[in-house]
Amino acid sequence: MGAFCQLRGAAFLRQVSAGLETALRGHHSLGVSPQLLRSQGFVDGRWVSAASSFPVLDPATGKELAKVSDCGAREAQDAVRAAHKAFQSWKCQTAKERSGLLRKWFDLLIQHKEDLAKLITAECGKPLKESLGEIAYSAAFLEWFSEEARRVYGDVVSPAAKDRRILLIKQPVGVASIITPLATQAGIPPGVFNVVPCSREKTPSVGEVLCTDPLVRKVSFTGSTATGKILLKHAAGTVKRVSMELGGHAPFIVFDSADVDKAVAGAMASKFRNSGQTCVCSNRFLVQSGIHDAFVEKLGKAMDAELRVGHGFEPTTTQGPLINIRAAEKVEHQIKDAVSQGATIIRGGKRLEGSFMQPTLLANVTTDMLCTSEETFGPLVPVLKFNTEEEALSIANASDVGLAGYFYSQDISQIWRVAENLEVGMVGVNEGLLSTPEASFGGVKQSGLGREGSKYGIDEYLDVKYMCFGGLTL
Repeated sequence: MGAFCQLRGAAFLRQVSAGLETALRGHHSLGVSPQLLRSQGFVDGRWVSAASSFPVLDPATGKELAKVSDCGAREAQDAVRAAHKAFQSWKCQTAKERSGLLRKWFDLLIQHKEDLAKLITAECGKPLKESLGEIAYSAAFLEWFSEEARRVYGDVVSPAAKDRRILLIKQPVGVASIITPLATQAGIPPGVFNVVPCSREKTPSVGEVLCTDPLVRKVSFTGSTATGKILLKHAAGTVKRVSMELGGHAPFIVFDSADVDKAVAGAMASKFRNSGQTCVCSNRFLVQSGIHDAFVEKLGKAMDAELRVGHGFEPTTTQGPLINIRAAEKVEHQIKDAVSQGATIIRGGKRLEGSFMQPTLLANVTTDMLCTSEETFGPLVPVLKFNTEEEALSIANASDVGLAGYFYSQDISQIWRVAENLEVGMVGVNEGLLSTPEASFGGVKQSGLGREGSKYGIDEYLDVKYMCFGGLTL
């Protein structure tokens, strides 16, 4: 799929699993292999240091874990040029050869999953069990695309004229700025994979290079809609291909016909994974009036029974800290705003030490509150009561983003109606977890462009070339 670069840094690329190999050098108490404890950039097959460094902090304690090379525009330009040079030979490898390398990469991720999971938990705070799940999920994409690499087919199209033939062939787009860890041990050639770590302060300059350099042909970004719009402007100057997986504001609708127990289980899975810090976490809970009280009561009891706040390395923890203090402050602000407008706290509601938040359940929520109008990215469940299907769809679709949506119903006709009318890119029907590499992942409206995963995901990195073969005597 072509050579690629990686940008790791706060504002521009928010995917918390990126750049794991840069964290925690010297923290051998974690029992992590020294091969994975890196604090430098990686350009053209070599580890490179920058003139300065920035700290990586443990979100659970606020303590410094390591210092990482703070790369800038020069290192980013070096990485782009290394990737462009490597692409000239990388693109000539057969699909089978590239498939084999991706498969080795997948095998290495699985082989080192415990160490990588420890790095995720230390850097991001999420429970170790969830970190292991993240490694398995991430690795599954390498496995899937190692198989898809050999199924990139073109077309032979029937021509209008007898003396010509029309062929459509697919070719790799070129250098791409994307996010992914642990490649060199798999045999990926030098320059094909590059890592450019940077601080929040240097992120704009590094991001600008990776999005404006003419040698970069593709930009893939996961993060906020606001940052995605900035990157799109940068990419527009050289008309680059882009994939954008941006903000979500997922509705979770429970209709009167739903199995309430299953809906509660789905809500727990959808809301509290990584303490509510995923782009597809449910954000607005719409419950029909006939089962509203029963749902709220059972959800509160499930939260009491299943959720435990603590450090990610504690075996009983299900809810770790939020990624930083600002994230906790945002959730706290949304709770205060809702309560000031009449919402009732059913469970939780308190800010704990540092970036920890109590999992919180709110009732009597209205559409005027911040928690129903902006993405939370935290363990907050605001429940709105509705009366009709039309009302629920109107509330759910009243958003400028549309990544994922969920609903529970046992009415087959209703299932088809709601699934087709929800303005989102992904719908979970009686299911709270829908991510898988076999399916297309992406949104509509301001939730982004393009798709990840499935047979469509690889098309984001391919150009279709039309070849007209004329002058034939048949």
